[in-house]
Amino acid sequence: MATGRGRAGRGEPNFDVPEGRAGNPADLDLRLSRSDRAGGGVARGETGTKGGRRDGAGKGPARGAASRSPPLRKAPRRARRSILGRLVYLGLVLGLWGVIGIAGLVAYHASQLPPIDQLAVPKRPPNIAILASDGSLLANRGETGGRVVSIRELPPYLPRAFVAIEDRRFYSHLGVDPVGIARAVAQNITRRGVSQGGSTLTQQLAKNLFLTPERSASRKIQEAILALWLEHKYTKDEILELYLNRVYFGAGAYGVEAAAQRYFGKPAKAVTLAEAAMLGGLVQAPSRLAPNRNLPAAQARAAQVLAAMEELGFAKPADAKLALATPARPTSVRGGGSANYVADLVMDVLDDFLPKFESDIVIATTVDTGLQAAGEKALVDELNQKGGRYNVAQGALVSMKPDGAIRALVGGRDYAQSQFNRATTAKRQPGSSFKPFVYLAAVEHGLTPDTVRDDAPISIKGWNPENYSRDYRGPVTLRDALALSLNTVAVRLGQEVGPKTVVQTAQRLGISSPLQANGSIALGTSEVTPLELVGAYAAFANGGTGVIPYVIASVKGADGKVLYKRKEGGLGRVIDANAVSMMNAMMHETFVTGTAKKAEVPGWDLAGKTGTSQDFRDAWFIGFSSTLVTGIWLGNDDGESTKKVSGGNLPGEIWKAYMTVALKGQTPTLLPGANRWRIRAPAEPAVTNSTPGGLIGALLGEPQAAAPAPRAASPPARHADASRGPSQDDRNFLEKLFGVGE
Repeated sequence: MATGRGRAGRGEPNFDVPEGRAGNPADLDLRLSRSDRAGGGVARGETGTKGGRRDGAGKGPARGAASRSPPLRKAPRRARRSILGRLVYLGLVLGLWGVIGIAGLVAYHASQLPPIDQLAVPKRPPNIAILASDGSLLANRGETGGRVVSIRELPPYLPRAFVAIEDRRFYSHLGVDPVGIARAVAQNITRRGVSQGGSTLTQQLAKNLFLTPERSASRKIQEAILALWLEHKYTKDEILELYLNRVYFGAGAYGVEAAAQRYFGKPAKAVTLAEAAMLGGLVQAPSRLAPNRNLPAAQARAAQVLAAMEELGFAKPADAKLALATPARPTSVRGGGSANYVADLVMDVLDDFLPKFESDIVIATTVDTGLQAAGEKALVDELNQKGGRYNVAQGALVSMKPDGAIRALVGGRDYAQSQFNRATTAKRQPGSSFKPFVYLAAVEHGLTPDTVRDDAPISIKGWNPENYSRDYRGPVTLRDALALSLNTVAVRLGQEVGPKTVVQTAQRLGISSPLQANGSIALGTSEVTPLELVGAYAAFANGGTGVIPYVIASVKGADGKVLYKRKEGGLGRVIDANAVSMMNAMMHETFVTGTAKKAEVPGWDLAGKTGTSQDFRDAWFIGFSSTLVTGIWLGNDDGESTKKVSGGNLPGEIWKAYMTVALKGQTPTLLPGANRWRIRAPAEPAVTNSTPGGLIGALLGEPQAAAPAPRAASPPARHADASRGPSQDDRNFLEKLFGVGE
């Protein structure tokens, strides 16, 4: 009994051995039943034998065994592991589908781009660099505003400024910078706004080269694709060079060279560290940060760039400190920016010499920077000081060598305020400055400086021209009549030779504007431009050869290849040498006793003519030495009358101020043929001579000098030495500039 109770009390399991397999441990079935695995059989007091029930004595130990066993506590852990596994699985599935979706999205947007094997960096619009005669830059023209520069030309801190502020991981990423994007997102969230972008320099370049500036997810995806292509195709330095030559800096400046010239008046290779920092900061918001518009904002942004450069080791602390202490400032436009009038003229005529070009070109002009500055200063200073008092707002200056090479051209008071080029485009009445063509026609018909004509009232079909002084001197020589600008004498001469002859004479010397062949042509009532009038006077200065004003000397490609070079050309001989001598002698008298006395430059042999149009609307002074011909015009764009501005006052003052500077350091020389007629002939009794005086002279009985020079034959329109006439370049220039051809 005791033994039986002991076995029963222990509740040992009873392993049933299948029949025929007794004694073989391998055949033991050690698997637990479902109830055993759940622990339920023991808990319910079931017997350990298969299908048996334990008696009541076994209930105690069974409950004890059940209380010691913790199988029920393991189920929640397995359940938690099951949920975690499911979440991981779901995450993997979603991630896979996300990758597939992104790949599809990228593939779609990539399909909207040209095939990779057909991608190419588009050509940069060509820049036109316009140089002065000494090789210095006058202006840039074209869509970019500056030439292409190599990164090797630049000081190292200039490209580093852009890397420091725009893409500090530029040299380590592959075109797209996830770290930079994450940093930008964090910054924007922290500051509650878009304060920093995540685009790399490569992405910005891709956008500038291939895409529109719209903001959209589609464009950003394409931008990233193109950035990866650029990184595969080009080196880092090549990408940076492309970027520096394409990025927009505001004020029409594309590229770092254009920006340096625009804001600092110097090439990019010459900018300081402070200026480089300002340029680097500009690209974030060119309109808002342009130093010529918002200098405090531009300097604050430059300070950020300097801090970033110092942090990255791109600038030494001492250099950065110095740059912060002396921040960059934009240069003001020199004077009124008159060099732009020259550049506009160059662009107006360039097509005639070089119709097509696809890369940068360099144009060498005939303009002298010193003379250009002197002309601008003389004109602007006079208008600033006296313009208000005399009610004159605008002016123009043209100065050229006797061969027609333009040395200075000022088309207005301030180019920034008005781009209208009055020197080349404004047609105004020349007044008495047109009279030399009348006198030349008379000389070519046999008259001389000592020929006498009557300064007296004259009436032509109801028209009664008067002198400026409204008094009359009686008989005067042509020399005095021109020097004193007597209107009645000029009208009489015009009638003697005929208005058509006067028109033909002016046109022969280079006047291309339409001229009305009537009686008033002798007083300059037909409109002309300052440039063509000065060009016509050049024939007097050079001894009788007609010229066509020109400004382009040569054109070269960026590689130095000569694309155009001006050849010698002009209108040939248009004035007989003897006639030139007489005209120069008479126009010299205007500086001695006439209306140009106040404009005399001591030591120089000068000649010229003043001019004032009706009601003081236009005032002119055209004068020349043997080396330089210069013309001044003053007036108002709307034709409003000035307060008695005449050629001898304000224009003469400007002319003298400019020519004093322009002729300084040169050796004075005599005008062509001036000595022959410089000394007046001895006084002799005047005689009436109808032949040299023409029909009108005979009818009016006007006296002549006792011994006039033999009548000079009227020269043909083209001298035999230049029978080929003007070159094609010259004819193209005339058509482009004045709208007429030969």
